[in-house]
Amino acid sequence: MKKEPIILIGGGGHCRSVIDVIEQQEKFRIEGIIDLPGKIGERVFNYSIIAQESDLPELIEEYKNIHITLGYINGPENRIRIFNYLLNLGANLPIIVSPSAYVSQYAKIGIGTAILHHAIINAGAVVGKNCIINTRALIEHDVVIGNHCHISTGAIINGGVKMGDNVFFGSGAVSKQYITIPDNSFIKANSLIK
Repeated sequence: MKKEPIILIGGGGHCRSVIDVIEQQEKFRIEGIIDLPGKIGERVFNYSIIAQESDLPELIEEYKNIHITLGYINGPENRIRIFNYLLNLGANLPIIVSPSAYVSQYAKIGIGTAILHHAIINAGAVVGKNCIINTRALIEHDVVIGNHCHISTGAIINGGVKMGDNVFFGSGAVSKQYITIPDNSFIKANSLIK
């Protein structure tokens, strides 16, 4: 099967994780990474940082598939801004799913979302656009996750939870079932949310 070219935006730690997923997925061929101007020419694993954000309008003429690989450490604002900019430019924002993840055929996933190794998204779940579902996260049945959320490593979102937009849900945190988590919430690692 011929691999489609893709460009990644952001060359930090989350980029490294997504590269590993893309290589195992064998659907896309990484053509390069966009990062800060001072990093052009550097490499992330086998891939060069080839451009900066201001080069996007020109790059999209050649490469329609773009995935945002900025992490969420300093909040979602940059991911949201770039996501909206890419939509305005007409980019294709594919869903990236690790072959070791499980996504139910009855789940729905929004564009631009990354689902990393050993994550589980069960039946009836809905995950919004531009989300990170990190390694070993569990999204149970009928959960609704808003746009631009980060569900961290080993987090557990129990059945029927409704989560707003721009939520950070920390590593190892666990939610009670059928609760509502408001927009812009920050859930600390190892928390129990009732």
